Amino acid sequence: VSTQSTGKKEELERQKNKPNVMSKGKPLLGGPFVLVDTDGNTVSDKDYLGKWLLIYFGFTFCPDICPEELEKITETVNLVDNLPNAPKIQPIFISVDPKRDTPELIKTYLEDFHPRFIGLTGTSAQIKRATKAYRVYYSEGPDVAGTNEYIVDHSIVTFLVDPEGQFCQHFGQRSSPDEAASK
Repeated sequence: VSTQSTGKKEELERQKNKPNVMSKGKPLLGGPFVLVDTDGNTVSDKDYLGKWLLIYFGFTFCPDICPEELEKITETVNLVDNLPNAPKIQPIFISVDPKRDTPELIKTYLEDFHPRFIGLTGTSAQIKRATKAYRVYYSEGPDVAGTNEYIVDHSIVTFLVDPEGQFCQHFGQRSSPDEAASK
């Protein structure tokens, strides 16, 4: 019993004396992408340089989470728009469901949210590159009945990108529009 107790004490002492690990710098999030906007134009990340961006990855057939997050982004943009001397924020929705989310469908879907929302989609390969750059997970669920009705599991995070195209901050599902607007 005493050797077990001594072993535990030694382990606790080692943990206590272990140097703290500190992170420095920014995470490697974001990067180049080439996608298609809701008017069918090919766009890239370079088209948005000079603007503050709030980027969200989702899909139009999402029953609840995506609409809630896009509504929060809408509220965040409205809050920032009302701040004196604050820059305009460009909200961007990037589809993770290129099979179903056509530019036309995304355009109609985004009409329920902030009027400045830009919707982007692309080929499966283009979406994969964009999600990889932002480290966004997504996975198409099963289409059991063969009716093209499936859910896409994906990360629930909004990214704030500065005018130089650099990642600044992320906001998770529990972040409020007030919290995001204050950043």
